[in-house]
Amino acid sequence: MSTGTIVLLVILAVLAAALVALYFYGKKLQKKQEEQNAAVEASKQPVTMLIIDKKRLPIKQAGLPDAVYESTPRYLRRSKLPIVKAKVGPKVMNLVADEKIFDQIPVKQQVRAMVSGIYIVEVKGAHGQVLKAEPKKKGWLGRTMDKIREKGGAAPVKRK
Repeated sequence: MSTGTIVLLVILAVLAAALVALYFYGKKLQKKQEEQNAAVEASKQPVTMLIIDKKRLPIKQAGLPDAVYESTPRYLRRSKLPIVKAKVGPKVMNLVADEKIFDQIPVKQQVRAMVSGIYIVEVKGAHGQVLKAEPKKKGWLGRTMDKIREKGGAAPVKRK
């Protein structure tokens, strides 16, 4: 065997080992996430709250308890969380919303939410109404494309 084929076989063996390791690591993380979801589902409670504001903020600036910041892994401390500032009873609290429902949460309205600790899992309107996601703001390109579509499209290009 030449050295080129030996190098190629070693690289393939290392890649195969890496794929197997990632597969088992992924299985372990998936099992851990399922356990966490089960714990959240078991401890969620219905709460009526008035949403004051919602933003995506780094954990340090979110106004969450220090224990939350300290228990967060170092590589995630700079990431931004969907934070909701809400009045629950007489207290104003900062809560963390689920990524899936963050866009559905209306600002300056009263809602009925399922909360597990400081984590908002589910949101409904105050009187059982279904909430719709707020439309995302369009950027410059999106607005320009809408204007072009309104005018009937761009002029055809003439080719010789």
